Amino acid sequence: MSAKLGVNVDHIATIREARKIREPDPVTAALIAELAGCHGITAHLREDKRHIQDRDIRLLRGTVTTKLNLKIAPTAEMLQFATNVQPDLVTLVSENRQEITTEGGLNVTAKIDELAKFVMTLKSNDIAVCVFIEPETEQVKAAKKIGADFVEFNTGKYAAACDLGSIQEVDREVSAIEDMTVLARKYGLRVLAGHGLNYRNVGAIAAIEGIEEINVGHSIVSRAVFVGMEKAVKEMLEAIRR
Repeated sequence: MSAKLGVNVDHIATIREARKIREPDPVTAALIAELAGCHGITAHLREDKRHIQDRDIRLLRGTVTTKLNLKIAPTAEMLQFATNVQPDLVTLVSENRQEITTEGGLNVTAKIDELAKFVMTLKSNDIAVCVFIEPETEQVKAAKKIGADFVEFNTGKYAAACDLGSIQEVDREVSAIEDMTVLARKYGLRVLAGHGLNYRNVGAIAAIEGIEEINVGHSIVSRAVFVGMEKAVKEMLEAIRR
């Protein structure tokens, strides 16, 4: 069975925020993506609100019919927002105001007590919790310890190795993700993967047994500029199923 596809609509909002106007609308993009066959919508509400805005998330919550995955940093402000909006899934991520995009996985081992309380609050509000982490043994164990339901493995290093054409590094990263997927599932954690994936490199990750869903954003939005959102999503679904 093929991995499912979650479409991240952040960069539709990036284009909109370049002019601070109303278009293009990430909510409309999410609707088209769902109609094209994706299995969920992902949006990252950053503390600096550089792309997705509070209003976008509220509108997405009212319109998404598949699954709404809200990515947030583990802060008090974001916790309150998430419990008010009630997404289907919250993914906790590391966040740095100066970064262009997410630079690495959340260091769960360094904040176990703090994150455990955060997760407990979300789950007491019937919100499933995922942590975006590096494919490392200690991070998987820590994810289990804090009570997460899912892990999303950062595929950024894999994607970078693909861009460089480093076959050895690609193989090393794929093996690490495979091994950590086995470990995560052994601990009862469900597994997602994403970051830097595109039409050329997504296949090897989607083929890993045990990965339920692939999250892709920038590559789909980039392709949509030329062929439209519907076709871009359908092409990604085809790339995943190959």
